[in-house]
Amino acid sequence: MIRLDKQVALITGSARGVGYEYAKLLYDRGAVIIMQDYGVDKDGTGNNPELVHQAAQSISLDSDRIWAVDVNLNNEQHCQNLVDQIVEKFGRIDILIHNAGWVAYQTIEELTSEFLERSIDVNVYIPTWLSKALFPVMKQQKYGRMVFTTSDRAIYKEYGLKGLGPYAIGKMAQIGLMNILAVEGEEHGILVNAVSPVAKTRMWNVEGEPDNLKPAQIATGVLYLVSPDCIDSGYILRAANGHFYAVKWTEREGVAYPMDILGSACETPEQIAHAWKDITHSVAF
Repeated sequence: MIRLDKQVALITGSARGVGYEYAKLLYDRGAVIIMQDYGVDKDGTGNNPELVHQAAQSISLDSDRIWAVDVNLNNEQHCQNLVDQIVEKFGRIDILIHNAGWVAYQTIEELTSEFLERSIDVNVYIPTWLSKALFPVMKQQKYGRMVFTTSDRAIYKEYGLKGLGPYAIGKMAQIGLMNILAVEGEEHGILVNAVSPVAKTRMWNVEGEPDNLKPAQIATGVLYLVSPDCIDSGYILRAANGHFYAVKWTEREGVAYPMDILGSACETPEQIAHAWKDITHSVAF
């Protein structure tokens, strides 16, 4: 059985939905859990500081392995302060799961700067600043596991929806962050992966336990990614309804980057037009 005894895990957005299931499962497997959630409304505004404390109490009424924090991670200093407090309280941090997210819709013609900035804050700034604060800790430990959250809605055009541009920007950004941190962390024992979850939560306007696409079915895959048993980095774990499929962008064999990418040689746009079927016949991912 995979155990996380003495491991310290920070999980953002963990008062409800998938994040709550992460916290519950990691706690059940022995980890110390820091449950962070600012308790925003569905539209991404507001603040309910009691929400995360109630969630922590529902996992255990009296435990020194759960710490609920309602801090707003809306800038670099707040992220650094939280990491410093965790290290001071528990002595280490082994795991980061950035689950916090926000789904709302504005088409490109409707888009406002406030709307875009809200999406970038939760999907780009928070995981970046938390990673910056955590990396020195994990490097000193020579061990760390990070999991970011992306989305099939961003990765695959066929699952895209009108108005999800800002959301998709943030979810794709976390893939880029994952790839670079996987490189930066490799020599230090820090592995970085991402999950692309599909689960019925309040983002789907679902309250209570759904009949399928259950949040708990996502948590099992993420538990593996943050465990010592996982030895891979740079993967996206697609997870839905208890099914899992890991993917990553991998260059084709024989490529001599950047001079020869094994593509169709073309000198004019007309040649590209003529060769387009060959150029697109093996689209990756």
